[in-house]
Amino acid sequence: MVQEKEMSFLDHLEELRWHLVRSVVAILVVAIALFSFIGIVYEDFLLAHLKPDFITYRLFCDFFTYFGMESSFCNVNLDNNLIAIKVTQQLMDSIWTSFILGLIISFPYILWEMWRFISPGLHETELKKSRGFIFIASFLFFLGVLFSYFVIAPVSINFLYNYQITPLIENQFTMDSHVGLVTNMLLGVSIMFELPVIIYFLSKIGLVTPQFLKRYRKHALVVVLILAAIITPPDVASQVIVAIPVLVLYEISIKVSQRVYKRQEKNANK
Repeated sequence: MVQEKEMSFLDHLEELRWHLVRSVVAILVVAIALFSFIGIVYEDFLLAHLKPDFITYRLFCDFFTYFGMESSFCNVNLDNNLIAIKVTQQLMDSIWTSFILGLIISFPYILWEMWRFISPGLHETELKKSRGFIFIASFLFFLGVLFSYFVIAPVSINFLYNYQITPLIENQFTMDSHVGLVTNMLLGVSIMFELPVIIYFLSKIGLVTPQFLKRYRKHALVVVLILAAIITPPDVASQVIVAIPVLVLYEISIKVSQRVYKRQEKNANK
């Protein structure tokens, strides 16, 4: 009997290993494809915020102009001469960036592999109620990617590139600092946008209740601001821009937790 359980546990680990292997292979395939077009990826995606005609700058300019307000977004002039200070920096940076972007693009497939591993242990009713998990989680993730790329990144880059303590100090930015800033924001914000999904599962296993979330709403505000400060540049505007949608998602998470809690109470009373 003990041997049977041990084999069953080992088989379970073996299955998990293959799910992880397939996820890593998917990331690597996408990363290799991106690396094949790395010049286009950098010029048209990662360095696009350095172009004065980037769509966010034009929209912000039109918005402020409409209300008769002056805006720096109407005269964006960023120094796009990034430098590489190490011999291997461009090669290593392009490899690492391809991997990070491969991870982001492969996110729905990774979720699907996780779901394939978890779903056999769920009851039929739980499977029916969780059918939209991959879609909702992927939607929130890519919503975070779009928000960070089109809102947070251009605002942060415009601020940081124009910030200068004194004219005696010249800004000379390295390519890895710029690309790292963009990719960190893409990953960090998109993970923060997964908050309702995380709260759903925590509520399902009883670690979080609606009352707990309501009671510690003010504490959550502080935590969100701290996280926003970590994943964004050190300017107040970027932190507030990140904090607002995450706080909205926190309120949505409370509703999600309430729904889970009511369902569990209903099932318990049957």
